[in-house]
Amino acid sequence: MQMNTPPRRTIRLTRRGRITLVATGAVVAGIAVAVPLLYLDHDGSAGPARPASLVIPEGWRAGQVYDAVDKALALPAGTTRQSLTKAHLKLPGDAEGNPEGYLFPATYALTGKTTPQKMLASMVDTANRTFNKAPIAAGAQHNAMNIYQAVTIASIVQAESATKSDMGKVARVVFNRLERGMPLQMDSTINYALNRSTLRTTADDTRIESPYNSYQRMGLPPTPIGNPGEEAMKAAISPPTGDWLYFVTVKPGDTRFTADYQQHLRNVAEFNAVQQKRVSPGPAATTTAAN
Repeated sequence: MQMNTPPRRTIRLTRRGRITLVATGAVVAGIAVAVPLLYLDHDGSAGPARPASLVIPEGWRAGQVYDAVDKALALPAGTTRQSLTKAHLKLPGDAEGNPEGYLFPATYALTGKTTPQKMLASMVDTANRTFNKAPIAAGAQHNAMNIYQAVTIASIVQAESATKSDMGKVARVVFNRLERGMPLQMDSTINYALNRSTLRTTADDTRIESPYNSYQRMGLPPTPIGNPGEEAMKAAISPPTGDWLYFVTVKPGDTRFTADYQQHLRNVAEFNAVQQKRVSPGPAATTTAAN
């Protein structure tokens, strides 16, 4: 991806037309291992044995969490999603009622009185407790972010990183692009807009009309694109120093970061060659910042 205009030094956001990141809060590392919940049995009968806990993996999207809760509680599909308005979740104002990013990844205990509302509230409460502890609060302030912006960046880091060791560099790419006034051009935001997961993004994909199209929209997407874990949050508030602007995971264990666009094109070409050996012929991946 080439810059057609000189880089600018402003960190830009899409939400409500703001053009700078503002420090208004704190973020924290840490993860709850098990959170007790309540379950309400509809008919009071014994019924089949239900799981004792529900594991929410790092990076799951809200839709995946809703489906997992429905399944764990043996409820009709869509029940948990429909319960959002009754859950009275304690979300930041920027979230506008959308819990994406705040359904904290952890293992949640289930009891005989667990309800979808109680489970969602427990996830959000766990996220708020986690995001408001030190020392990550200092990191968020140092990078002139509020909590919601940090969670949004962490969600991109979670989705784009092939390994935990890549997370810091991915976060630095995000910051470097924001600081230079460059579009993020992350395939993960396109995947979120299209409700899919794939390594291959076509030119047509990058032209979709969506606020999550980070090829055409400047700044961060309007919401997180998943629910990040502890390591992704750490990377989002304290990335390593580096000038990287592009990266691509050529093959497992081989993610290449560079500030040189021509080198990135060579890396992408190698990625496409590897993919062609694994799958039937199809459209080549775009030359993006992401894998």
